Amino acid sequence: MRTFLLRRLLQTLPLLLGISALTFLLLQLAPGDFLATMAENPQISPATIEAMRRRFGLDQPWWAQYLIYLENVFLRLDFGESFSRHQPVFSVLRTSLGNTLLLASAAAVVTWGLAIPLGVIAAVRQYSWVDRSLSFVAFVWLSVPEVLSGLLFLWLAAATGWFPIGGMLDLDHDLLGPLARVGDLLRHLALPALVVGLIPLAGRMRQMRANLLDQLRLDYVTTARAKGLPERRVVMGHALRNALNPLITLFGYTLGSLVSGSFVAETIFSWPGLGTVTLEALNTQDQYLVMGSVLMASAVLIAGNLVADVLLAAADPRIRHE
Repeated sequence: MRTFLLRRLLQTLPLLLGISALTFLLLQLAPGDFLATMAENPQISPATIEAMRRRFGLDQPWWAQYLIYLENVFLRLDFGESFSRHQPVFSVLRTSLGNTLLLASAAAVVTWGLAIPLGVIAAVRQYSWVDRSLSFVAFVWLSVPEVLSGLLFLWLAAATGWFPIGGMLDLDHDLLGPLARVGDLLRHLALPALVVGLIPLAGRMRQMRANLLDQLRLDYVTTARAKGLPERRVVMGHALRNALNPLITLFGYTLGSLVSGSFVAETIFSWPGLGTVTLEALNTQDQYLVMGSVLMASAVLIAGNLVADVLLAAADPRIRHE
């Protein structure tokens, strides 16, 4: 296992290098840059623009800029400076990445906390009205785009007043007590987490149902029933564990999809996360802020895949990574 983890970590370096190169090239192909937009302001002199261009190295060829960027990232852990915010990129992204991970974690709780028990219930009560109702709801929700579901929840918040319609905290958050602060954060987090978590929930529930039904038809389950074991023990103690293995493989991919899927919810609900910062950086052509956002999102996806491999090996003793 240790060798496997070390090999996977070494494989991330060329992968992140390729992602950064492709992102940098696409940004270079886009017309104009941040300083070209600033040059349209008559209050900013051409000398100031030229000085900023030399300061950020934008007067050099794109390949030289990219090599300087790699040197700063890998040798100094310096992701550059945000043109629009006049702050180090890492300082800008540290808070926004934490907010995105908070949203993705809450969405993961919604997805997996509901998908597994609902899938088990649907499988155990196959062809009953419960099974048919859950299957119908999953089919409908899989057909709803994330943007539409976000707008529906936003309308619900505006119409009922039960939840805030945007943001992460109330204006008087700092004046509240500790428990009130947690409650304020959870109220703002509820709807974005539901938007991000409900769509993969439908698919994972159907997969849990199908996996468990496959296990319940195997010989070892028939043998356990023939020995007189209670049905609850047969399902929960034997079949469920084997049915979870394929879902554990998907857990890491779900983490990555939740992070990328949270970008839509962040835009709709004005959640100050990585997606909001990335969209703003793209609109202002803030080159280094876009690069940092893409690299951090890619690192989260890679980490999710690694977590999935480790969990799968821990759950199934037959799997060993040599």
